[in-house]
Amino acid sequence: MIKKKNERSPQELNEKIELYERVFENINAGVIIIDAQGYVTHLNKPYGRFLGIDPAAKIGKHCTSVIENTRMHIVAGTGKAEINKSHSINGHDMVVQRIPIKKDGKVIAVYGQVMFQNVEEVKKLAAKLSMLESKVQLFEKELFDLRSTKYTFNCIIGKSDEINYLKDEARKAALNDSTVLITGESGTGKELFSQAIHNASSRRHHPFVRINCAAIPKDLLESELFGYDEGAFTGAKTKGKPGKFELANKGTIFLDEIGDLPLDMQPKLLRVLEEKEFERIGSTKITKSDFRVICATNQNLEELMGNLKFRKDLFYRLNVIPIYIPPLRERQKDIIPLARHLLKKMALAANRPQINIEKNAANELKNYGWPGNARELSNVLERAMYSSDNDTIYKGDLPFNLDYNTRVPGKKTSPTLKNAQNHAQVKVIYQALARTNYNKAKAANLLGIHRTLLYKKMKEYHISLKPE
Repeated sequence: MIKKKNERSPQELNEKIELYERVFENINAGVIIIDAQGYVTHLNKPYGRFLGIDPAAKIGKHCTSVIENTRMHIVAGTGKAEINKSHSINGHDMVVQRIPIKKDGKVIAVYGQVMFQNVEEVKKLAAKLSMLESKVQLFEKELFDLRSTKYTFNCIIGKSDEINYLKDEARKAALNDSTVLITGESGTGKELFSQAIHNASSRRHHPFVRINCAAIPKDLLESELFGYDEGAFTGAKTKGKPGKFELANKGTIFLDEIGDLPLDMQPKLLRVLEEKEFERIGSTKITKSDFRVICATNQNLEELMGNLKFRKDLFYRLNVIPIYIPPLRERQKDIIPLARHLLKKMALAANRPQINIEKNAANELKNYGWPGNARELSNVLERAMYSSDNDTIYKGDLPFNLDYNTRVPGKKTSPTLKNAQNHAQVKVIYQALARTNYNKAKAANLLGIHRTLLYKKMKEYHISLKPE
């Protein structure tokens, strides 16, 4: 009998099959092969050891009864490979391959593989993967916290007609995507309103990105706003960096202190606002971003325009929905409710009982001009809280700039021992008067001094004889 070219003898075929079997059983991977109906035709020993089963006993069984959550039979049906997919096996997240084997265009088998060297390595890999997943979850939470806002309209405290009107206007602004320009003195709560608008809008589940136009050096502002590509300039990160407008995609970008934006940056900002697209520094690729803009400033932009320091076209683009927040001194009805709200938060943070405000101290707070607005009020209340020895703030607990030094012409605060002693005396006298309903005789008795001395001290420190 003449042997044809490329024809193999039975012995050669047996040797080849034996070689394939040895490779199949010794490969550092778990391997399973099923037929087109999903029944197991091959299962190697490494996979059997990992699964804790006898491979030979599983031949002829349907794959769904052999491997939990398997998709091998699904791949047999679809004919589409699944490469590097995650699969939970015995409590471990594994990376698997599922590859259909076809003949004449039809699936005749599916090859499945799980990569590992031994069970211990799988356990180590699973533990490492679990740790990495925990870290990713932590970083995602931190990123969400950084991007999220903490203020809503419920955080805007006040009873005045002015504040109620402003809240109504801001709620209307939250219903659309038009640009909002918030103006007002420093400390009036411009960022609070901006966050409340974002939180009430359809963009609330997306980033709220802040940038202070006055706090970033002029040379870095463009890269902060628009980002940069790799190698854009000396010191640039190797992979580049996205800008604030890119990060604010589908969310809101808050441009604080917009009046301090350099003049040469203003036309670039105008173009981004109109086109919703920009180029990173060092890039020729156009980046599109869907963002909503809220701006704030304590400057008079119309005056800046008159001095040619702010572009008119940019002003008209920003001033679509104007919101002006009046200073605290023009909203006297809001001072005490806001003060009580701030004290409640401070006491909670300091783990102290609820703190009250005595009526004379409340009058002092209402009658003060508050050039620093709510920010100054918060500062004064915090100082008074730590100055007070109990759960009530008296007039004497308020700082000198609200009391003794403002009542004495030419008197200036200086950090001397004498001034500290004077402050302490004013404080205890006010407390004694308040606790005795401004009965001078009882107050003097409470202080342990003669009534004449009390009169002298009250005159010296310009202390009111009755509640104002």
